[in-house]
Amino acid sequence: MSFLSEPIGLSHYLAVGAFLFVTGVVCMATKRNALGILMGIELVLNGAIVNFVGFASPYFRDENLGLDGHLIALFVIVLAAAEAAVALAIALNFYNNHATIDVDRADELKG
Repeated sequence: MSFLSEPIGLSHYLAVGAFLFVTGVVCMATKRNALGILMGIELVLNGAIVNFVGFASPYFRDENLGLDGHLIALFVIVLAAAEAAVALAIALNFYNNHATIDVDRADELKG
């Protein structure tokens, strides 16, 4: 219970980030639906963002502003939005052609 009674520090950020990352990897590995896999990718990216923000703590700063982690997190958020838009467009196109978004049927896209 001492872990929860401490003030929020780097270990708390790393624990939440690791939980999100592992949950995303498990989601990507177990889901057969393309949308479930996309949700797993978003969880992995959010876990990385939490870690970047945790390492941008004032305890690790020396002379700079310490916005490095926040800027990288903002870049990852923009990257995730672009990835989601492109992947959703591919999923909708695949659904229009095959009436399913099962990733096992995606081998028909070769060519």
